[in-house]
Amino acid sequence: MTVRARGGAFRLALLGVAGTAVLVGGCASGGGSGPTSKALANGETCGSIKSQLNKLDARGVPSSVQAQAAGKKISAQQKADADLYNRLLNDYLGARCHV
Repeated sequence: MTVRARGGAFRLALLGVAGTAVLVGGCASGGGSGPTSKALANGETCGSIKSQLNKLDARGVPSSVQAQAAGKKISAQQKADADLYNRLLNDYLGARCHV
């Protein structure tokens, strides 16, 4: 493994740790639906988004998300799945469903 590849893997791991810290910090604050939460799109609920995320998780989509973030080539279908996963996760977190 080259130094550059190790550095990229380190940055990706660091990003994951930072994201986890943000989530844990948000959950620990007691939050709830507040002025900073965003409304969900037509007909979406926290439960429906979580269900879709679980299905994508079961199909292994998070590995495509990581590959895309690392700049690796992925198929058009993997890109579409990764983009959907990211959108759903942003909606889920933005609506503060995790709190």
